[in-house]
Amino acid sequence: MVKILISADMEGVTGVTWPADVLPGASQWERCRHLFTSDVNAAIAGFFDGGADEVVVNEAHWSMRNLLLEKLDERAQMLTGKHKSLSMVEGVQHGDVDGVAFVGYHAAAGAEGVLAHTYLANSLTGVWVGGARASEGLLNSLVVAEYGVPVVLVTGDDRTCEDAKGYAPGAPSVAVKDYVSRYAAVCRTPARTAADIRAAAREGAALAVRYEPVRGGPFTVEMEFDAEHLAGQATCVPGVEQCGERRVSYTTPTMYEGIRAFKAVTTVVSAAVEEQYG
Repeated sequence: MVKILISADMEGVTGVTWPADVLPGASQWERCRHLFTSDVNAAIAGFFDGGADEVVVNEAHWSMRNLLLEKLDERAQMLTGKHKSLSMVEGVQHGDVDGVAFVGYHAAAGAEGVLAHTYLANSLTGVWVGGARASEGLLNSLVVAEYGVPVVLVTGDDRTCEDAKGYAPGAPSVAVKDYVSRYAAVCRTPARTAADIRAAAREGAALAVRYEPVRGGPFTVEMEFDAEHLAGQATCVPGVEQCGERRVSYTTPTMYEGIRAFKAVTTVVSAAVEEQYG
């Protein structure tokens, strides 16, 4: 039995280039939900083409209620909704997942990329793990490695695919658009990207083989904000220390603990952001 977990984000989806495409209730969001579902369905189809027996989609964007269940490939199941223990890679901890796909991912906060950010759409200007700038892909790859699960597919813009070479060098990747600016891209059509994603997922299915868990800790995570008061608020989380005017850091023995601490910091910081002034 081969089981694939798809972690599905939206900023790296076909045709998406600006906030109104991905913010629930915004002008283009409803339209882009169909594009989102199309990319995910292409990955599902490809994994089944490649011999997968089960595919579970973890909805990982914003409200985590954006994919259209009624349009989803009926062979798959979807985990939707917020407040999940491992957030974007929820489900990998149960010991029955053989491979993880990052579909619709994007570049890191502070880096070039369409709608580039790390967890927070703004406020957080950079995240580093062990001194390396960290995207959500890198953070989540460190989490799944602790469960011995390989990343078998990455899709997003061209900068996302370049980033993936650092944390999943053996995984196929698909660029559905090319970066022009944070809010502009040269986009492929849905028909073309669906074919490309399906072919890459079929190839990636062969890589879905669990290995011995990687214990790479301890991990030191550093976070930089766009306002000094946010760094101060972040230190409300136990173990988080201020290391600069707008920077904090913390160290954890595992990335399981690291990502949960990261979630706590981003939640506290979000509550400290004031309208207009941030």
